[in-house]
Amino acid sequence: MNYLTSYLLALESLTANKLRSALTVLGIVIGVGAVIAMLSIGRGAQNTITGSIEGIGTNLLFVISGGAEDVRNAKPLTLTDAEALQDSFQAPSVIGVAPLMQGVAEVSAQGETAQTTLDGVTADYEWVRNATIAEGEFVNETHLLSRSAVVVLGVKVADNLFGRHEGLVGETVRIEGQPFRIIGILEEKGGSGFVDEDDRVIVPLTTAQSRLLRRSTPNRVDMIIVQALDAEAVPQASQEVADILRARHRTEIGADDFTIFNQQDFLDTAQTITSVLTIFLGGIAAISLLVGGIGIMNIMLVSVIERTREIGLRKALGARKRDILIQFLAESSLLSLTGGILGIILGWLISLAVGAIAAASNADINPVIGLDSVLLATLFSMAVGLFFGLYPANRAANLEPVEALRYE
Repeated sequence: MNYLTSYLLALESLTANKLRSALTVLGIVIGVGAVIAMLSIGRGAQNTITGSIEGIGTNLLFVISGGAEDVRNAKPLTLTDAEALQDSFQAPSVIGVAPLMQGVAEVSAQGETAQTTLDGVTADYEWVRNATIAEGEFVNETHLLSRSAVVVLGVKVADNLFGRHEGLVGETVRIEGQPFRIIGILEEKGGSGFVDEDDRVIVPLTTAQSRLLRRSTPNRVDMIIVQALDAEAVPQASQEVADILRARHRTEIGADDFTIFNQQDFLDTAQTITSVLTIFLGGIAAISLLVGGIGIMNIMLVSVIERTREIGLRKALGARKRDILIQFLAESSLLSLTGGILGIILGWLISLAVGAIAAASNADINPVIGLDSVLLATLFSMAVGLFFGLYPANRAANLEPVEALRYE
């Protein structure tokens, strides 16, 4: 018996019990569809997060306090540290420095209240971080010198407080109970990364220091954002920043009381997290494939019992053990292959639905169906079909012709 004949007989046998075959295939369809959908959603989320991080800028460094745990007399970052980094002789690869204070504050207006991120910044923050203003103006040197009670709102905060984000310049909001005049609205960026760029308010750094974010050390800042000449100059700029801070804080190499991150560090971390998440989701979805495989095994065992006399007759007429084995393996593989093809279609439809729901909810997630995930799910479903079909097929092949013919 050749393979084509085996598959034709298998197709004839499966179509004789259409409902039972359809229910068996359904388990594989759900399993393959779930695997493809979960992998595509995970990959889409990874692309969204890495794209958001790349959008920050390829030539930025982020300096924060804290380094080696055993550093004695560790010093925090201060405004004078930021000023020292602007020295073009000591740091020729640095073209911009923006110190930052950050915290959480309660913002209220017109009877509405919201908890949001509060950033205290200097005027250089606008171009260092590419903070685009949609309406009004950004914090300037006059606001810093006079410690003005002015604020720039993110789009989400404006919508939560006023129900709109246009025509708000000149309006008043209260931050921690203190009145602040709105001078600008940030351009909408979306919240697809680790931080929602639209859910924050920006005030002058001097105002944050004196009225909102008090620190134990004078002139202390939470972060210093450094802009290098270009992406290629980032390693050199990082070394120059480290040398200046080590000299100012009097720390030795390997005992820094500060940490410098660049974009690649964030990308590596994000990709590691999302890869683990994608594998986790795919693993959970693969469990349904195993359940589908068990369904195939169950149906094939039932089929062996039902066709015991047929198997005995085939053997009596000269069918070899190999022929019986191939026949039943053909049936199980045909079930899994059909389920795999339908599962690919189901996974594609689920991915489209998730993408449409995400777009309607303003969530920047675009599921990506890769050829590797399709091949992985399909080959895995075939392997499941063959594995779980092997025992019933072997059992059928080992039946004795005389006993099979006598079976009632």
